[in-house]
Amino acid sequence: MTRDELASASELLESAAEDTGSDDARERLAELADQLDTLATDERGPDHGRLARIQSALNDLSSGDAEDVAGAIEDADDQINEYRSDLEGV
Repeated sequence: MTRDELASASELLESAAEDTGSDDARERLAELADQLDTLATDERGPDHGRLARIQSALNDLSSGDAEDVAGAIEDADDQINEYRSDLEGV
């Protein structure tokens, strides 16, 4: 089962990684994109805590090194929020 919102967020972050002017941000965005890609197709879906940590990292990036691609990061964050809206728990 593919979790479409997480797959979409991964694609957005891959694009942001390619577009950013910061090498550090590029690495972090690519790493987060890989994590979301894995979570999108894992047998067991992620919990709120795992997604919250990813979103916290995205928030740090959009206000720091990756400010130049903040729009794409915000769109990815919105996709994660969309997925989390149907997730049981907190």
